[in-house]
Amino acid sequence: MSPELLSLVAMKSSGVAIGVFLGVVIGLSIRANKGNREGLFRDSVFATAFLASMASWAFVVILRLVIG
Repeated sequence: MSPELLSLVAMKSSGVAIGVFLGVVIGLSIRANKGNREGLFRDSVFATAFLASMASWAFVVILRLVIG
């Protein structure tokens, strides 16, 4: 696997990370405004959303590299 292929797959998978980040921010913001902040990373909506988006991005990159 060449570095060019890895960077191309990473760029093509960035849309998944953006979508997950926005969805999680919206969902957790609604939940946090109602007073339920349990389970958030460092008690932060944005930190939790960032972790969720990076996990989904890494999963999609690995999946695209394995499947083709």
